[in-house]
Amino acid sequence: MPVKEVGVELGWGPARLSGTWAPDNAERDAAWELYVELVTRIAVAPMQPGEGILREALRSLYQLFGVTRDILRRYGPTVAKPPRREGDYRFGYLAVWLLNGAVRPVLARWHPELQRWEDSRPPDVSVVDHETSWEHSASLRNELERLRHLLLQYADLLAAVCDAPALIDATRGLLATESSAREPDARPRTTSH
Repeated sequence: MPVKEVGVELGWGPARLSGTWAPDNAERDAAWELYVELVTRIAVAPMQPGEGILREALRSLYQLFGVTRDILRRYGPTVAKPPRREGDYRFGYLAVWLLNGAVRPVLARWHPELQRWEDSRPPDVSVVDHETSWEHSASLRNELERLRHLLLQYADLLAAVCDAPALIDATRGLLATESSAREPDARPRTTSH
């Protein structure tokens, strides 16, 4: 039986959403597509110091724009209908909010700064070594970690909407298994009204 309604609790500080989402079938299908995209990206995996490449993390985040646009175009205005009442959300609004309210500010700030640093790399220094020596490397990693937690909240919301099992262990950003799966009450609340 499809989920009738889920609670929406996303974001931090002033960039916070709180309300409900009663998805229709098109929204559930769109949610599944975006869920698969989110949980298979570098952006939801934790980046330990000395691991990964910051440019790849930013590129993965940037690609979410194209993927989300494709999903929104494919499902059309059906997934972006106005809410039924105040505090209700729809897939289209939530998708655009995530991109413009959370992902875009990170990319707008860090992409040009990282690009300037990358442009100064001497030919005899590896990409990883040059990136590690960047004075803002830790700050960007912290910002990516903060955004990763929001993306995991969003992935949990999408999973709840399409009644999918958690494919990511939000505490570690790894594939969820029976031993590492979250308790059921850690997922967004669902109701059947």
